[in-house]
Amino acid sequence: MNLVTPRLFVAATQQNDGKTTTALGLFSALKKRLGRIGFIKPVGQRFIEVEGKRIDEDTLLIDETFDVHTPLEDMSPIAVEPDFTRRYIDNANADFLQRRIRNSFDRACWEKDFVIIEGTGHAGVGSVFDLSNAHVAHLLKSKVLLITGGGIGRPIDEVVLNKALFDQEGVEIVGVILNKVIPEKLETIRDFARRGLDRLGIDLLGVMPVEPILASPTLGQVCEGIRGEFINAERSARRRVQRVIIGAMSSSNVINHLSHGTLVITPGDREDVILAAVSISSLGESTGHELAGLVLSGDLMPHRAVLDLVKSSSLPVIVSNKDSYTVASQINSLTVKTTPGDKAKIDKIQDMIDRHVEVDRLVEKLR
Repeated sequence: MNLVTPRLFVAATQQNDGKTTTALGLFSALKKRLGRIGFIKPVGQRFIEVEGKRIDEDTLLIDETFDVHTPLEDMSPIAVEPDFTRRYIDNANADFLQRRIRNSFDRACWEKDFVIIEGTGHAGVGSVFDLSNAHVAHLLKSKVLLITGGGIGRPIDEVVLNKALFDQEGVEIVGVILNKVIPEKLETIRDFARRGLDRLGIDLLGVMPVEPILASPTLGQVCEGIRGEFINAERSARRRVQRVIIGAMSSSNVINHLSHGTLVITPGDREDVILAAVSISSLGESTGHELAGLVLSGDLMPHRAVLDLVKSSSLPVIVSNKDSYTVASQINSLTVKTTPGDKAKIDKIQDMIDRHVEVDRLVEKLR
């Protein structure tokens, strides 16, 4: 296995702490400093079929953003299918899986000056099939950058818990990044978290603020998340949802809540609310303050004349067979991922890493 190319394993204390956000931003930052950057996500849990191969979603994001010039199947060697764990317990094949990861890593290193390795979940994820993040980092002889949530006490506790597994595998944590910190508390948390981590011999390499755009789903993601269907303006599926309201009040009252970027959820037979949304959206077209869209819930549809008016407008409309409360709950619990082509998000992520992470210090610690 390649032992020459510098590498970094990006891990996290929990799922959705910001590994992919960090890996994407670091890819850009390191490319400016070091040249040709490679990428691999050895174990992926969310995948897409690409030409008959199961490829991790985050791998596709990195490849389509940076054109990595490595075969996708080597950047994403193991996809954890629904029955993967049961099959492994029935017939463990640890040597085969480890050999596959090492071989893929060698190809990911080919003609690269540095390789980013992205983990999945916390340090122990994958232990059930002998490929925990801690073990994979050991397998690939990589140091670790650990991402955790915002705050002081809880993040440090979680760092210590994860560090114990990395220590057990003989893997060094080169530093920690705190993510999703309330902007007004950024400096205070940076000060106390740095001192708290220093007491444990761990370096704080960055503190990144909450960025609303990163947590805002697109209409396409909403539609997929609630298993709905577009009946109008699907071309606006990339429009971003900034707030969600349930239109259960009268139209005269709901109008006061129809601001730019609002997604309105209302039963499909509330024609007064639907007409108010269409009207406000039409007015917003000339000012650039458009509604995000409309979700018609309850498997109900408005009168044909109202539906024709909706379809003649530019307002994106999704239908769902679920009730309004269930739709709102599912949207609220969506895991919002950055997708290929989402330029605004990708630009924001790169800017966040440049501004809030000590990239040069990180590079120095890896030498």
